[in-house]
Amino acid sequence: MDLLEVLARRRSTRRFKPEPIPEEDLEKLLFALQRAPTDASAQLYSVIRLRDPALRDEIARLSGEQEHIRQAAEFFVLLADVHRLERLLAHRGQAMAPWPRTALHFAILDAGLSGAYLALTAEALGYGVCFIGGVLNGIEALVDLLGLPPGVLPVAGLAVGVPDEEGPPRPRLPRRLVVHEDRYRPYSAEDLEEAYRAMAPYSRVGDWNRVLRRYFAQGGTMEARETPYGRALARQGFDPDLPPGAPFYSLGALLEEALREARGVLFRPGEAWLEREQEAFRGEGRPGEALLTALRKARGEIPDWP
Repeated sequence: MDLLEVLARRRSTRRFKPEPIPEEDLEKLLFALQRAPTDASAQLYSVIRLRDPALRDEIARLSGEQEHIRQAAEFFVLLADVHRLERLLAHRGQAMAPWPRTALHFAILDAGLSGAYLALTAEALGYGVCFIGGVLNGIEALVDLLGLPPGVLPVAGLAVGVPDEEGPPRPRLPRRLVVHEDRYRPYSAEDLEEAYRAMAPYSRVGDWNRVLRRYFAQGGTMEARETPYGRALARQGFDPDLPPGAPFYSLGALLEEALREARGVLFRPGEAWLEREQEAFRGEGRPGEALLTALRKARGEIPDWP
């Protein structure tokens, strides 16, 4: 099939027939996955092919009972993966430099590109696909479920199979609102109204704002995902201000928690003190590590002395 024809027809598929993908086609999909571009040859991504029905069922539940996770012939979880790079460097006696934010940036980019190459190849072969951001709804449980080591983070799910539904492609924004020339062009009120008019068919009732509000406004889906996502980042070692495994959304959240249990927190170079009325607890290291240690001492989770 011509590539432009594939792009013109593509849409997300959420209903699949109970038919497997032949091994020769699966090989083509995985070949495409690995031919995606990657920065500096590092290939900071992995993918888990979910074949266990029980695992799929649990991921579907965590993702908000998305039935197409169960139905699709193949279901993958795309992963940002810095763990393998760290192991490769250690295998040659080298230590990974501290660059967690940059690592996350390029690892998510690599995972997204690899998934897109797999998806586009699947659609060219006549299959339906659906990227599933809903796997982030249960990101902390998913890390445990998939046994992800530090340095690995779920990015998205990808369902692939024989489609059991038809329909037109979803609308897209007018190109002039997406493609800027030389400088970023500010949006006028008319530009924004044009966007809503163009995207109105995306909503069953013709109101795209209902979709945006449900996901992105205050009280929406993305807001609910933010705190567990931040905790998962810290746990997997992608927060530069907290030590790997820290159960907090951010250094600010850790500080708020510490202040709920103490009258004050004192930072000095290489240490932090959590102070109560009659006692104080000390931690060493960078600010996040030192404060977390002091808080754990105050809670009796680790010995305060020696």
